[in-house]
Amino acid sequence: MAAVGVEFAKVSYTLAGSRFLLRDISLRLEAGTTTALLGRSGSGKTTLLRMVNRLVAPTAGEVQVGNRSVGAYDVVALRRSIGYVIQETGLFPHMTVERNAGMALELAGRSRAEISARVAEVLSLAGLDFAEFRERYPWQLSGGQRQRVGLARALAMDPEILLMDEPFGALDPLTRAEMQTMLRELLQRVGKTVLLVTHDLDEALYLAQRVVFLAEGEVVADLPSGEVLDSKNPQVRDYVLAVHRMVSA
Repeated sequence: MAAVGVEFAKVSYTLAGSRFLLRDISLRLEAGTTTALLGRSGSGKTTLLRMVNRLVAPTAGEVQVGNRSVGAYDVVALRRSIGYVIQETGLFPHMTVERNAGMALELAGRSRAEISARVAEVLSLAGLDFAEFRERYPWQLSGGQRQRVGLARALAMDPEILLMDEPFGALDPLTRAEMQTMLRELLQRVGKTVLLVTHDLDEALYLAQRVVFLAEGEVVADLPSGEVLDSKNPQVRDYVLAVHRMVSA
């Protein structure tokens, strides 16, 4: 299935009391590319991401998927066309890996044989052997393995868009690096349109072609990843210096 783009057209989100959480955001995510959102906690990154699959509705402006307003889609069909990966995976503890990864397919009425074949495929993409892991439960997995199952589940319906909200934030540094390597190779193979929320600058630069910085609900920089470290934008420089501090002897 060909990847589709996402567009935020003058999107705002206002809380009670007229406080802006997002203000006049306009971005276009080109089909088949990965875009990272960076910024302080509370800058609006997750709210913006959740507008794509209609978990949050903008109070002004419009979000489009494939040149069509998300409000024009049947919400179930929209969410089945979008994979969603979160930090805590959201796996059902009483279900096996196979059922967790294949839940969307099961809800869509696919046959058992079709589900097993697709789950084997997406688990392999995520770096897990189907025969070894299919009958395990989430509590029998490491944090990295659970995250791989969550990623496999997000890919099961072959979505056009992949939303990733701090997917590796709870992992130790070595496991996180392994997951980043796996994900980068996977994304090169599957060609999805990806929106990644992260606080990790190095992760953003490693995985994304484009990095968008948010501050107080507004876009303060929108750069190709290769230009971030040398940017003269003061807010980008502050972020880079905070992450890449030099330790003096």
